[in-house]
Amino acid sequence: MTEELIGIIGGTGLGDALAEDLTDAEFRDVDTPFGKPSASICLAGLGQRQIAFLNRHGERHKLSPSEVPFAANIFALKKLGVRTVISSGAVGSLREDVAPGDLVVVDQFIDKTFKRQSSFFGGFGAVHCEMAEPVCGRVREILVDTAKDIDIKTHPKGTYVCMEGPQFSTRAESLMHRSWGGDLIGMTAMPEAKLAREAQMCYALVALASDYDCWSAPGGHESKKDKQSLLKEIIGNLGKATDNCLKLIKAVLTSECELISEDCHCRKSLELAVWTDKGQIDAADKEKLQVLFQ
Repeated sequence: MTEELIGIIGGTGLGDALAEDLTDAEFRDVDTPFGKPSASICLAGLGQRQIAFLNRHGERHKLSPSEVPFAANIFALKKLGVRTVISSGAVGSLREDVAPGDLVVVDQFIDKTFKRQSSFFGGFGAVHCEMAEPVCGRVREILVDTAKDIDIKTHPKGTYVCMEGPQFSTRAESLMHRSWGGDLIGMTAMPEAKLAREAQMCYALVALASDYDCWSAPGGHESKKDKQSLLKEIIGNLGKATDNCLKLIKAVLTSECELISEDCHCRKSLELAVWTDKGQIDAADKEKLQVLFQ
């Protein structure tokens, strides 16, 4: 594979659709200090690019959000040579103007997860990465600009509230998330974005709105629909959003945009992050995590 390897993280639907345009695909099993990733990673060509696709939830959507091995996923991609990751994931909308089927290029997060490994550096030392701007502004801008050219309803920014799950929000929680300034609610963006920053990778996320979260009922979008009709509508919205996301990602990957830049600040996120004296860090730990510093 070439040095410029673009990581794509998504669900089964995106992977199946993407597969139709891939060339010379091969699947790679990758071992990491944090266990196995969710699935074998597909290395393939798309246009003039080389990509590494990872199905976040594993084969046949087996893994719930709390069970996704986020640390292994990000480490495995970095070990293969990925320096830029474009991620996607389904969300509920917390805003009237973010309609089901729309895409949102996320710029901020509120992290409510609590069961997941959120750092590579437990036991290694005190490592504190900046997260004020939690996604790569450079790659996010490429996604936003590309979306304008292909006439897909894409919101250029949005705050993603990431909850633990697997249960959905109560209505009180949904209303609270809105009052916090949240635009979207989902279960998979964290700690994925935090770990990508620790791995010195450029990370951007395209969120796929599948429905309005439960703040909108009663008297809102769901109140006049029976459960089966609502589920059918949600699946249809997700399918539409997945098709739009695929179109956007393919447009980005087949463009001449510079997706990987060694000058990007994301690629230097560990320069001032390690607060522990280097002499106090175990040599075996340094070796184990060397991939992250590349």
